[in-house]
Amino acid sequence: MDDEYEKFIRRMNPPRVVIDNKSCKNATVIQVDSANKHGILLEVVQVLTDLNLIITKAYICSDGGWFMDVFNVTNQDGNKVTDDTVLDYIMKSLGPDSCFESSMRRAVGVTSGPNHTSIELIGSDRPGLLSEVSAVLTNLKCNVVNAEVWTHNTRAAAIIQVTDEDTGGPVTNPETLTMVKKLLCNVLRGSNKCRDAKTQINHGVTHTDRRLHQLMFADRDYERVNDDDEGLDCHQQRPNVNVVNWHDRDYSVVTIQCKDRPKLLFDVICTLTDMEYIVFHGNVDAEGPEANQEYCIRHIDGSPVKSDAERQRVIHCLEAAIERRVSEGLKLELCTTDRVGLLSDVTRIFRENSLSVTRAEVTTRGGKAVNTFYVRDASGYPVDSKIIESVRQTIGQTILQVKGTPRELSSSVPQESPTRSLFGGIFKSRSFCNFGLVRSYS
Repeated sequence: MDDEYEKFIRRMNPPRVVIDNKSCKNATVIQVDSANKHGILLEVVQVLTDLNLIITKAYICSDGGWFMDVFNVTNQDGNKVTDDTVLDYIMKSLGPDSCFESSMRRAVGVTSGPNHTSIELIGSDRPGLLSEVSAVLTNLKCNVVNAEVWTHNTRAAAIIQVTDEDTGGPVTNPETLTMVKKLLCNVLRGSNKCRDAKTQINHGVTHTDRRLHQLMFADRDYERVNDDDEGLDCHQQRPNVNVVNWHDRDYSVVTIQCKDRPKLLFDVICTLTDMEYIVFHGNVDAEGPEANQEYCIRHIDGSPVKSDAERQRVIHCLEAAIERRVSEGLKLELCTTDRVGLLSDVTRIFRENSLSVTRAEVTTRGGKAVNTFYVRDASGYPVDSKIIESVRQTIGQTILQVKGTPRELSSSVPQESPTRSLFGGIFKSRSFCNFGLVRSYS
């Protein structure tokens, strides 16, 4: 009944999207007006961030039954958005004919799609975890085609898309899926008996980044033993998050100050939505290196933040949402022809060289693997440049590239030895991938 009512309201008040490339000198202005509903702000922000657009300013107003948002956006190069294909997609995705897929599903599991099987995992983080997970999948003849892995506060979450090695399609054998669940749960649980590891079979398609936030939020990765900065990278500063109540008004004000980065707004709105808070006014300014965000919020039941305990929880949850995507460690990019077991082989080499993966993005495009890894020394020390060069020689100098080279790494790059490369001529002859395709969120 509620669904039919929402459809009726939508027909009576269809969304309106205005894209303006004239009024602002250095940004495209996108205005969205529609009937208000819980989660609509996240849906709009999700569309823009999925297009890799940079939101430099935003004004949010969703008081009462109407929603109005204004975004200043640029492309990755900092220019106005002029690509007609992108602009048409925005109009279709946010306009009268749009139809958002629900992304509120919270179950953890294994989902079979038309072309692959998606595995959702949550468990204890430790050095070598990704290597062990990918080895299990390879042994079960599951080929990893895409994956996103986040780690935060001793926890790890991953969404891994696999295909059946024999058929090239989704994994449908019930016995194989049962074994995947069992073995991956054991790997994720590790030696931590106090926190659960989860993987189970479900159905439906969902948004990867959205699910990773849901998984880690449900797993309470925001809980800390103490309130100091233990566990943060030495170059990473905790975001400044504050929550105050305006006693003469029935709402709370959240302010956030931190280093700006792509998808920051999306990460914050994800968490506020999951915590069932409604943003009815907001201002975002991220034109410089620092981002300043301010939101007027109420809980979905209409109340402001009621207690100091709730206030602290909101602060910790928002801090965690911001920190999850902040990539600690050295950035490595791998690009080569895809093959079964590739991820398992690469991460095994990392593990054997005492490198721990803190975040990973694995993608396959047209038969090519384009992978990004952030690695740290497994013991917590700075990454040894000699180890990195040894790893690159083993995998292939032209296959594995170091991005954002820190000072401690040598600027001289030794010549690759063809006999030293683990993957030999297979990689060496096909390392023609365009590294500009790799996305960076740091």
